[in-house]
Amino acid sequence: MSNTRFATAIHIMTLLAKCQEEWLTSDWIAGSININPVIVRKELGILRDANLVVSKQGKVGGSQIASDPSKIKISDIYKAVKNSEVLGKKNQNPNPICPIGKDINENLKNLFIETDQIVINFLGNKNLKEFSDQF
Repeated sequence: MSNTRFATAIHIMTLLAKCQEEWLTSDWIAGSININPVIVRKELGILRDANLVVSKQGKVGGSQIASDPSKIKISDIYKAVKNSEVLGKKNQNPNPICPIGKDINENLKNLFIETDQIVINFLGNKNLKEFSDQF
């Protein structure tokens, strides 16, 4: 993943894990991450869709973690926000006449799938509580 979505999501989830009894606002979370609250709201929506976060609207609204942090695997967070392959993108238009170019993307696809599974397996051995206990 060549962007900050995972870092933003893990930051949000760590804050929610550390403040489980509170409803944290997107403005408050954004202040911790030092980003625009709109980005936080977008990521909270994705985390909510993945059943990792619950939210309520209104004056006393905000977001909370949806379950015990020890039951949330880091891989769950990763999979919720993943939007690209770990190794990047494949070449868009390799030369179909070239003996390498004609098959490169199919072979890269397999390599990307295997690499992504290694990352998911590694992160699946870690939970949010363990991560948040570092702070």
